[in-house]
Amino acid sequence: MKPHDLKPAAGSHKRRKRVGRGEGSGHGKTAGRGTKGTRARGTVHTFFEGGQMPLARRVPKLKGFTPPHRRVFGAVNVADLALIEQSEIGPGEMRSAGLVRKRDELIKVLGNGELDRAVTVRAHAFSRVAKDKIEGAGGRAEVVSTGERAIRSSRSAR
Repeated sequence: MKPHDLKPAAGSHKRRKRVGRGEGSGHGKTAGRGTKGTRARGTVHTFFEGGQMPLARRVPKLKGFTPPHRRVFGAVNVADLALIEQSEIGPGEMRSAGLVRKRDELIKVLGNGELDRAVTVRAHAFSRVAKDKIEGAGGRAEVVSTGERAIRSSRSAR
């Protein structure tokens, strides 16, 4: 059991603390706020920095819009696939051959270059030209499902 699991007994009622109702209440005079200072006198907005130029105004602003759930693909060209000497090429084979960085969870095959043999290529996306070149050489282009981990936040992709 942890402190956040604790709950009052069923049917119990606890009165709320009424502050500033005289010394006899035990919460009179300063009403639990201590003496002097900003918190004793009023409230200050959350990001107030004591009069210093706030962070939101110090930092330069970026123009435009970055989609929060954009999909980032690692690119592999058809010419790069020709370097792998296997009949079936998937994301694992592309990573082990060094064609894709480890952090690129999604892989897209692009159409730059030529393929001289029939291979089965599995990737998360294909350009139209790449798909035509792979199938033109007698191979197959299979789309692998992206899954839940496919969407990467744009902050980590910068």
